[in-house]
Amino acid sequence: MRRTNRLATALATMTLLAATGAALADPIEGRWKMPSGSDATIAPCGGDFCLTYVNGPNKGKTFGRMRATGAGAYEGTVTDYTRGGKEFSGKGKLSGDTLSVSGCVLGGLICRSQSLSRI
Repeated sequence: MRRTNRLATALATMTLLAATGAALADPIEGRWKMPSGSDATIAPCGGDFCLTYVNGPNKGKTFGRMRATGAGAYEGTVTDYTRGGKEFSGKGKLSGDTLSVSGCVLGGLICRSQSLSRI
């Protein structure tokens, strides 16, 4: 009987941990539609989140790396492959199912942004 209780406790603990892990997923994670029509995924990589093209001419390339700064805001870098793969300081702001991502130069004086929609 004691072995059955330990097994039940272990299974309950594993189930709780699995559910907790899913609950801890960041809202930015998932699949997104780019304005260009390409799809992208956002997934954890190291302590950050990597933005990677799923299809289109840049399939498999990472075009951003950001970390959460709180209240749906993110900071990091973005890569513009239309400009030869140049990397810029980047920001992201999540609002519902829309993620606005911008790349900036000159300390944020000049920025170029686009909005991604959750798929």
